[in-house]
Amino acid sequence: MPENIPLAVSIAEAVKMIGLGRTSIYAAIAAGKLKTRKSGRRTIIETTALRQFIDELPESGSQDAA
Repeated sequence: MPENIPLAVSIAEAVKMIGLGRTSIYAAIAAGKLKTRKSGRRTIIETTALRQFIDELPESGSQDAA
């Protein structure tokens, strides 16, 4: 893995990285579409989980897009 990409990020950092709002991130977590980990009270998201979440989103213009 390249040095400049962190292993995991906070919710706020994930919002900045992928351009979705906090509500969308939390909805994806609640739906089981985005895996998280806990360290004490802090919720973190592995960057590999973010990539998988993005890869599973429907492509623009596909019939599944809503």
